[in-house]
Amino acid sequence: MARTASFQSRLGYRFHSAALLQQALTHRSYGSPHNERLEFLGDGVLGCVIAGELYLRFPEISEGKLTRLRASLVREEALAELANRLRLPEVMRLGDAELAVGRAARPSILADALEAVFGAVFLDGGYDAARAAILRAYGDALASISPEATPKDPKTRLQELMQAQHRPLPEYRVVATRGAAHKQVFDVECLLPDVGRRATGNGTSRQRAEQCAAEALLAELDG
Repeated sequence: MARTASFQSRLGYRFHSAALLQQALTHRSYGSPHNERLEFLGDGVLGCVIAGELYLRFPEISEGKLTRLRASLVREEALAELANRLRLPEVMRLGDAELAVGRAARPSILADALEAVFGAVFLDGGYDAARAAILRAYGDALASISPEATPKDPKTRLQELMQAQHRPLPEYRVVATRGAAHKQVFDVECLLPDVGRRATGNGTSRQRAEQCAAEALLAELDG
């Protein structure tokens, strides 16, 4: 209880429903009710809050730049960093198998759990409470973001590299899906058709998996 109380203080929100917070902190490996549905909800709330903030902060920039800014803030790695800053791993409930292999630190687990917490805040306190918690969690990361300094996502970088070299654009295809229908993991292959080079990536959405595959292929090309 003391740990969850401290976590709520760092989050800047005190839950009315302790059970809702507990569910948000529960990974599937621990048991039910777990946080997968809350993660789905939190992903939507997070996207809405960040999109709204960027729209208001940068009234002159294009839709494409707004999209890249949002992607840089809600990507898995950024969420995992925020989760660690909030010391979320200290209060997560993971099954023995997950703990045995040290997967508590995996970015995907931390990112999903933080989205679940945001979803739980939304259900417990409404949109304004969720917005306040999200903006507090992001803090300086959102306040200091600059459209000029934000790196392009891996898919965009790979596409622009191929265009600069006058080569065919990368192709992406789903090679496998795993897990329940509401919580699938996608395995995606990224292929450069002119040379037959390929790399794979996985993620909890097709978009995330494509980004991971593009990043893996860029690493191969750089090597």
